[in-house]
Amino acid sequence: MGGDTRLVDGHGGPSVALRRGQPGRLRRRLRRTQAEKRTRHITEPHLCLLRAPSIARPFEPLGRELRVATYNVHRWTAPNRRHPEPERAAQVIGELEADVVALQEVMRPHEGEDPLSVLAERLGLHVTFAATRFHKDGELGNAILSRWPIASVSMLDLSYSRLERRVAIAVQFQSEERVLDVVATHLALGDRTRHRQVRYLLDHPQVQRGPTILLGDMNAWRDCKATRALDELDDHDNRAWPPSFPSARPVLALDRIYARGARILDIGTHQSASARRASDHLPVVARIGLPLVSWQL
Repeated sequence: MGGDTRLVDGHGGPSVALRRGQPGRLRRRLRRTQAEKRTRHITEPHLCLLRAPSIARPFEPLGRELRVATYNVHRWTAPNRRHPEPERAAQVIGELEADVVALQEVMRPHEGEDPLSVLAERLGLHVTFAATRFHKDGELGNAILSRWPIASVSMLDLSYSRLERRVAIAVQFQSEERVLDVVATHLALGDRTRHRQVRYLLDHPQVQRGPTILLGDMNAWRDCKATRALDELDDHDNRAWPPSFPSARPVLALDRIYARGARILDIGTHQSASARRASDHLPVVARIGLPLVSWQL
């Protein structure tokens, strides 16, 4: 009794016949390929949200100092929990009282309420979001929350590997006397790819044209070319970064804040009880000093 086992592509593609005489390894590989097509939804990284709150905070221009933070929210999922609890991260972000907050591993569900939009609206913040890829549960990517209107926004694609999609969001804030660029990212795990991403960011006009803050989850778990290259931005000692991972007992300084054309006045982790429960990362917060900027028309 002969015959084929036929797998059908759930996205309308041709079926694949697995003949009984084919090697088991090939049969397993074909089954895995078809399963990946049905379950994995990979798109090009894209900018997909820019929104102002319906009731914004009272407007204040950029001053001599501001407070910024970076926070990996771990898909809104607390350590040792299986289901998202975005209200936990929302509480922590409210505690930070930061003017600008960069978020990584933000999940925007395919269905139902968007936790990111709800959070921004509740805190009266402007928000932008760039998706790195589609996850089975929604869009996964990076976000920036700000008390100031966003004058311009762009997305920098850092996907040097198809296996690991990464982006940076670049925004600019303006006032009569000051201008500030903020670039937020989540860098790759691999050393070589991460170094290429850092070199691209450091050479990009958005980082070179004026006072700039670069922040995010740099995955800088050890001294490497990428972390040494980032030292070009300021004279911060790599050994002095505040550890932020894991949140219960942080030992690795994965989350960092750098400045070019501005000064980091102080930096540290936000170590409240709620922060230890909300994500596997602690937020890192810095106070930044800004120079005056002369506009040239």
